[in-house]
Amino acid sequence: MQNEFPVVKDLVLIGGGHAHALVLRMWAMQPLAGVRVTVINPAPVAPYTGMLPGHIAGHYSRDEIMIDLVRLGRFAGARVILDRVIGMDRVTGQVLLQGRSPIAYDVASVDIGISSDLPQLAGYRANGVAAKPLGDYAERWAEFVARGLKEPRIVVIGAGVGGVELALASQHRLGGQAKVTLVQRSAAALPLIGAGARRALLGHLHRAGVELVLDAEPIALEAGSVVLKDGRRIGSDFTLSVAGGHPQSWLAEMGLETHEGFISVNPCLQSSDPTIFAAGDCAHLAFAPRPKAGVFAVREAPILLHNLRAALSGGTMRGFKPQRDYLKLISTGGKGAVADKWGLPLDGGWLWRWKDQIDRTFMAKFADYPPMQRALPPEAATGLAEAYGPKPLCGGCGAKLGAADLSLALAAVPRPKRPEVISGRGDDAAILASDKGVQVLTTDHLRAFTHDARLMARITALHALGDVWAMGAAPQVALAQITLPPLSSVKGGEMLAEIMAEAAAVFTEAGADIVGGHSSIGAELTIGFTVTGTAPRAITKGGAQVGDVVLLSKPIGSGTVMAAEMEMARLPDMLLGEAVAKSLAHMCLSNGPASALLAPEVHAMTDVTGFGLAGHLLEILDASGVAAALDSSAIPTLPGALALAKAGHASSLAPANRAATIGRVAGPETPLKALLYDPQTAGGLLATLPRNVAEALLPKLHALGYGAAIIGTLTAGAPRITLT
Repeated sequence: MQNEFPVVKDLVLIGGGHAHALVLRMWAMQPLAGVRVTVINPAPVAPYTGMLPGHIAGHYSRDEIMIDLVRLGRFAGARVILDRVIGMDRVTGQVLLQGRSPIAYDVASVDIGISSDLPQLAGYRANGVAAKPLGDYAERWAEFVARGLKEPRIVVIGAGVGGVELALASQHRLGGQAKVTLVQRSAAALPLIGAGARRALLGHLHRAGVELVLDAEPIALEAGSVVLKDGRRIGSDFTLSVAGGHPQSWLAEMGLETHEGFISVNPCLQSSDPTIFAAGDCAHLAFAPRPKAGVFAVREAPILLHNLRAALSGGTMRGFKPQRDYLKLISTGGKGAVADKWGLPLDGGWLWRWKDQIDRTFMAKFADYPPMQRALPPEAATGLAEAYGPKPLCGGCGAKLGAADLSLALAAVPRPKRPEVISGRGDDAAILASDKGVQVLTTDHLRAFTHDARLMARITALHALGDVWAMGAAPQVALAQITLPPLSSVKGGEMLAEIMAEAAAVFTEAGADIVGGHSSIGAELTIGFTVTGTAPRAITKGGAQVGDVVLLSKPIGSGTVMAAEMEMARLPDMLLGEAVAKSLAHMCLSNGPASALLAPEVHAMTDVTGFGLAGHLLEILDASGVAAALDSSAIPTLPGALALAKAGHASSLAPANRAATIGRVAGPETPLKALLYDPQTAGGLLATLPRNVAEALLPKLHALGYGAAIIGTLTAGAPRITLT
């Protein structure tokens, strides 16, 4: 997270299209000092269009066709914001988002593709699927195939190149029992390719059994059928629109020059506003109009990168010269393809192999990135290698001091002497006597593990509140302690305002007020809060009873997932970016509602944070004089966490957490056991209570969005954990 130079300008990339993905990769190789890069996309991954027909046909897995924007963003040092853009305010220089406050830009670029939905058709939203955006289509198709219909009926609206490819792919995937119908409004299919390639593709449609219906205009989509203007109905279990291709509506609302809603750009890929660029299908090359095709987005990327850097640094721009014609390799369902360029058609399996090589070469650019360099100097003090460690220091709770070293340091702190202090260090928060019961007092701060300061503020606020909620208290007031990274005075003010606005929203929702704080500038972003709360009585770690069950309100594994994200790791059966997105979502889930349900019923409670599930459960066992038997199969884990643990990924704090519990955690050495030592940021509540009460509360917790589970029972004996 450390920046060598202050941030003075913001480059915002709207959309994760092919051009932007390549720009991010090239930016990583040669970043521009003083620039913060932000990429905004609704999903953590973006599909590569060239391999979509192969995925629909079953030749590629979903993961093979997706660019992981989170991994790519880490490589590029970019802030990744998962949200949908709904507009831009050119006067204030802000990008407007659907789910959060605006993002400031000095230079912006738009690469959001197009949409092929047909909202004007009655019943479309309920019964139709658009081929673009591609991500939703891929997911909906996977769900449909999984249904396993015996005689599935597919209707594809639009018989251009894309429609024909996807019709053939669908027929191949579903086999001869499927009925695929291709509907075209005009009298001819494939209007934009050469006559020879058209004949070859029509032959493939005929041999595959795909029915081509021409001069047919759909007017409504019903559950189970497509209604045509002439009154005919075509049976359909999956209706796909590949027709047309139109821009997102907000592009036309920005006051820029547009062509049929697409942003008009000059040879430098600039819009009529010189601070806004556009590339890919959402851009109209006003100086040299071309059809919508991914090849242009790919070839625009180097020019776009150069000109973005020039706009940010005052350099000279270059012009983009699109080719007049380009090779079209059109897949034919099976592992074959038809080629079209200059009207010369070719057909055969060798073309598929050529296309496959081209597509895999492109995707290989986003498969593996150079590892983070952690080389020691040739000469160093004895012990530096051990202190430096084998991997970068994690953020969040992974950056804490280990339990053993922390205990040693705190041993020198004198015990509280004031009469109103009921309990000092040792529990989740200090407990002070008050006229109406008790007041709890706690403080926590986190080293940033994401470039998104607003997201970091939300997670840190919820994390700091966790100790108050773990003691069954109602949050009261908070003080903020913020260390900003190197920024210009303007950017620093913007970041601080962003952090405080998000934190205030969290504390207000929790019923607390921010009453002050302190800020400074340092090497990296660090956010902290001191929080007080009140309660009739404080729930402590003591009080757990033999026979209680152990209830965990959130899955574990966030430390491992975020450590893997720092290392740009790869998952075998899942995209890392999606695992990161799910981990962040769990961190953003407040423990407040769970505490409100659990506090009146529990015997003991804490929250799972830096010392991991094992460390914090042992604190309860030590304070209560009981043992615990945990069921491995019942412990919930975050998506991807077990696979990453199996591959050897772990937080930099995990070894210290394991060392602190040596001899006190019995059980086979498995990936699940490794996750017991995983530090959790804004982790769940860990409570002990009677089984019948816990079982009654579980459905209520699930209804609130918690992945809660009963993970074990308390037994008599020396305080230790047995994992079975």
